[in-house]
Amino acid sequence: MIYDLLIRRVTVVDPGPEGVMVRADQDILIQGSRIVAVQRAGQIDPASAARVIPGDGMVAMPGLINTHAHAAMVLFRGSAEDVPIEEWFNDYIWAMETNLNPEDIYWGTLLAAAEMIEGGITTVADHYFEMDRVAEAFVTAGLRAHLAWAMFGQNPHEELDRTASFAARWHGAAEDRIRVWMGPHAPYTCPYEFLQEVAREAQRLGLGVHIHVSETAEQVQSSLQRYGVTPIRLLERAGLMESRLLCAHAAHATPEDIALMATHRVGVAHCPKTFLKLAVGIAPVVAMRQAGIPVGLGTDGAASNNTLDLWEQMRLTALLQKHERRDARALPLHEALTMATWDGARALGVEEHLGRLAPGYLADLILVRLDGAHVQPVHRVEAALVYAARASDVDTVIVNGKVLMERRQLLTLDKEEILRQVQARADRLVHRAHGRRLQTYR
Repeated sequence: MIYDLLIRRVTVVDPGPEGVMVRADQDILIQGSRIVAVQRAGQIDPASAARVIPGDGMVAMPGLINTHAHAAMVLFRGSAEDVPIEEWFNDYIWAMETNLNPEDIYWGTLLAAAEMIEGGITTVADHYFEMDRVAEAFVTAGLRAHLAWAMFGQNPHEELDRTASFAARWHGAAEDRIRVWMGPHAPYTCPYEFLQEVAREAQRLGLGVHIHVSETAEQVQSSLQRYGVTPIRLLERAGLMESRLLCAHAAHATPEDIALMATHRVGVAHCPKTFLKLAVGIAPVVAMRQAGIPVGLGTDGAASNNTLDLWEQMRLTALLQKHERRDARALPLHEALTMATWDGARALGVEEHLGRLAPGYLADLILVRLDGAHVQPVHRVEAALVYAARASDVDTVIVNGKVLMERRQLLTLDKEEILRQVQARADRLVHRAHGRRLQTYR
């Protein structure tokens, strides 16, 4: 039998329930979309593979999983700086988003896809608008994407019907690389009755729910005053925890919230750079993990992060938990690596297929160079990856068994054309329209 792809002589990093396993001098055999074998180098005849990629001197690991993003917001990169979160939302972001059209979102998503591939991200959970165009962009790029069309409950039946139609078109499309989620924006922007309707529709359609929650202390206080419960408890009361639930941020989850999320196996997307930049506080990640909550990493949008670099998020996550807890032992290397990979898969509910580099898993993996001056000498591979490696050290990216980037060359996207298209739209997009807004941050 001739297999599709053989990666030779790499150091394999495989996160999983038992921690992170590191094995030097390994071969990886891929057939179709799956990993067939990971074993000592030299045991697989190169002639048995249609294509061979030499991995000498590189680390092979699962592709990074970005559990919360607004990909097309790369269009607003650097346009709303040094302002408080209320002003950031009300006077900048929502004002600029009124300028967007579907083509803008398509090209913005392609630019984000190029950046994510170059940084080793192979799966993204995206929450935005005009998601048909977003899906088309991710299919073109070759990435795996979990897509939620943002809803605010202003036209409930229209918004729910739109998501149902979107799911009918795209859920399971592109060799199952595209999955659809319900996307209510947040408890503070969506009426409670609408959240209940979303919960019922998610159950009917068999879809997960991706929502922003408890981003600030003020949101928690507002919910307590209005409903008598925290935003996370409100989600449970509305029935949203009866389906797969992915909570973006949860920076101000209370101990009671954490226990509730753990009971319902809610996933959390942790986006530390956004928290820092908008000065809203840091999520209690260690406490969440200790409770058994699957916590993945997210970039959020480039308007609040400026990059879609998950390596930076991983590093910040580890350092901030050490700082917040005044404990250098908090969130050690293997936990940080697991959050960027297998725990991200757990947060999305796909850990049986993604997030590990092992036989039977989907062939979503990256090759990372560790020969840069900023990494050498490598005394411990895990330390090199968490605290020294950069997004630009990613050499090769494979998704579903297909090579999307090799030797830093994008193979599915025309980056020059993407940049030309985005630049042509840039000036118009960052104009802040001050007409009627759909919502107000509070």
